[in-house]
Amino acid sequence: MPPVDCPICHGTGFKIVVKDELSGAERCECQTKDRARLLEENAQIPPLYRNASLDNFLLPRDNPISYRDLQGVLVQVKTFARDFPTDKTPGLLLMGEPGSGKTHLAVAALRSIMARGFEGLFFDYQNLLDRIRSGYDQNSGAADKEAYRVAMEADVLLLDDLGAHRVTDWVEDTVTSIITYRCNNRKPLIATTNLIDPEAGNAQRNAGGKVDYRVTLEDRVGSRARSRLFEMCRVIRMPLVGDFRMRRSVPG
Repeated sequence: MPPVDCPICHGTGFKIVVKDELSGAERCECQTKDRARLLEENAQIPPLYRNASLDNFLLPRDNPISYRDLQGVLVQVKTFARDFPTDKTPGLLLMGEPGSGKTHLAVAALRSIMARGFEGLFFDYQNLLDRIRSGYDQNSGAADKEAYRVAMEADVLLLDDLGAHRVTDWVEDTVTSIITYRCNNRKPLIATTNLIDPEAGNAQRNAGGKVDYRVTLEDRVGSRARSRLFEMCRVIRMPLVGDFRMRRSVPG
């Protein structure tokens, strides 16, 4: 409900506007703000990231190269949020080492999008899978039974730590069905992952010529889901700039 003390609409939810000498009614800004607040409350964003924004993301000012590289990433994420929605690449995939700031940027982008009235939903990848699996239990709660449908249908789905789960046929099939459905229906997905991928610029061999045997994104989510992700998402590889969590704890 619009606030009764709104100085513009006085609680009606609409304001009178005049265009080309014709008057009409438009939704008041107070309704947009109220909707954004409700969307934030329902987005299930963890308390640690509830205030994450594109403006309070800390850049490493003590390292010019890292500053430049991470500033470039920040510009790309801001561009994604500003241009949302877009049919060409409706999703965003942030790839990088733990502590590189992926989750902060992903949540910041989601909050920026929700501020414009889009429904958003945060899910930790492993927690989502656990809730979907629990949903098959007759004694599970309604929220767990709905988890799979909600992951499919949310306006914008944020999957944090994608691939952080041991591989089973059930996991691969479940992840593939969610990502494929969202891709086919042009439903945006924002995802973060610590896993590597050759197409994201990860070298197949270390500097000494040894094969890099780290687990890849495709190893964890399967080739079909991985292909869909790269089809629907703007892929951003986080630079190696140290631990963002440590930088965030330092004043200034």
